[in-house]
Amino acid sequence: MVRTVRKNRQLAPKTDGNPEGKGVSGLLDDWRATAPRGVVARQPRQVLADLFASMLVLSAAFKYRPVPERDNYLYWIDGQWSLSLIAPDEWSGERRAAFVATCVLQRDMTWTIQPVERLVGNAPAIEAIRRFYCGFVEMLDTDLTLEEILPFHCSKLSYYQRLYASALSRSVSVALARGDQAAKSGRQWSLQLPHLNHALLTHSG
Repeated sequence: MVRTVRKNRQLAPKTDGNPEGKGVSGLLDDWRATAPRGVVARQPRQVLADLFASMLVLSAAFKYRPVPERDNYLYWIDGQWSLSLIAPDEWSGERRAAFVATCVLQRDMTWTIQPVERLVGNAPAIEAIRRFYCGFVEMLDTDLTLEEILPFHCSKLSYYQRLYASALSRSVSVALARGDQAAKSGRQWSLQLPHLNHALLTHSG
């Protein structure tokens, strides 16, 4: 997801629906339901933490509409990320071992992540996060502004991934404007990146 995002403001839904069966009315309802609320200006490190954590969550496969302030569960299993409403203690032992973090959608349409304590012992998940972080760093290696590389529209994603990626982008765009940070290039933002650790997976809200 990180390497393919590009800004696209051509977001008006097509009148003939889409391959997943959403009609115009349904699309508009979902668009309104995912409007960011309570967006505030944030410090640069916080903007990056919100963006990184949210993009990691939205790279996971899921086929439901997440609800703000409700726990979701992130798994690394069979070589891919999966987001579920099913808690790890409701799964088999194999699935519990694949549990990585509890994720919560905020009303501003960013995501918070609380990694599981045993994450440091999950080498495959740690490596997957490292690769995602490298892709995130690569995404920022540009003279384009952060807003210009936000995932406003990612055609290769599933419907709900696209919907919430767009909501995230709208949220970050507003936060940048309110913090007078919209003109900074990706490379300027990259100077605020910490070394790869859990600092980009959580935030203080």
